[in-house]
Amino acid sequence: MSEKVPVTVLTGYLGAGKTTLLNRILSEPHGKKFAVIVNEFGEIGIDNDLVVNADEEVFEMNNGCVCCTVRGDLIRIIDGLMRRKGKFDAIIVETTGLADPAPVAQTFFVDDAIGAKTKLDAVVTVADAMWLKDRLKDAPETKNQIAFADVILINKTDLVKQDDLREIEARIRGINPYARLHRTERCAIALPEVLGRNAFDLERILDLEPDFLLANDYDHHHHGDHDHEHAHHHHRMKHYHDEDMQSLALSTDKPLDPDKFFPWVQNLVATEGPSILRSKGILAFKDDPERFVFQGVHMILDGDHQRPWQDGEKRASRIIFIGRKLPEEKIRQGFDACVA
Repeated sequence: MSEKVPVTVLTGYLGAGKTTLLNRILSEPHGKKFAVIVNEFGEIGIDNDLVVNADEEVFEMNNGCVCCTVRGDLIRIIDGLMRRKGKFDAIIVETTGLADPAPVAQTFFVDDAIGAKTKLDAVVTVADAMWLKDRLKDAPETKNQIAFADVILINKTDLVKQDDLREIEARIRGINPYARLHRTERCAIALPEVLGRNAFDLERILDLEPDFLLANDYDHHHHGDHDHEHAHHHHRMKHYHDEDMQSLALSTDKPLDPDKFFPWVQNLVATEGPSILRSKGILAFKDDPERFVFQGVHMILDGDHQRPWQDGEKRASRIIFIGRKLPEEKIRQGFDACVA
């Protein structure tokens, strides 16, 4: 898995600051070679000082990076990039402000040639602190972009009050409790927070958010509002449940049977796929010395053995699903039945 080129998908609503982030990535002296794929040069406004000479689709950057437009087909573009002489440290794909990131992310699972050479590293969403609440009301794709993200930049924080910011964060958490949140002004952020996240390693999620599983347990046991308020009181933060988007975390310390798990998860995404935006997990299979990692977008799943379980490492399986109106009980029972 390690030799694959990591791909970062950059998404966010028009004007949220994606271009600022992209220009930052391209102009910092990081000494890495990035290939940046954008929708249209016209609309994105990459800083002209950064672009040197241009052939039809691929533009050289003055820091050795390469930039190209997806006027053509994404698969063809990536295939062309992978054949170029200079190897890239990473690929960044910028999606249009109105676009659903799903088809872009799926490309890296679907096409075998691309899947062999690249891997989806993380979906990064830039959100506009000032307008996010309105957008969540009137633009369903904004909600998709939040639900889809591994990393979320709440940008333009200098333009809103602290209380509003906390409210916005609570809203985001209600849709996607697993993404790593950063508050930024003009997208100022350390590049390692955005690139090379290896975001579907759940261990990192658990390191970052030790109480996210706890919150899920409360949801599971307390159905009365009073209890719920009480349970979350120590967070000192409003806890939102988004009406149509939720997340579900499953875990077990018992080894799973691959002959049960794979048919179950395939069948689950085949039937519930449209309502599942993202799924990801780390699995401990019976008699298997290696961790199996998978992630999915809607109906498409991709997985691989990642590395051996280390000595003293707890061999637990963990999966998360984010989606609309998930059949929680059905999923829990199905997962429990996969234990070896």
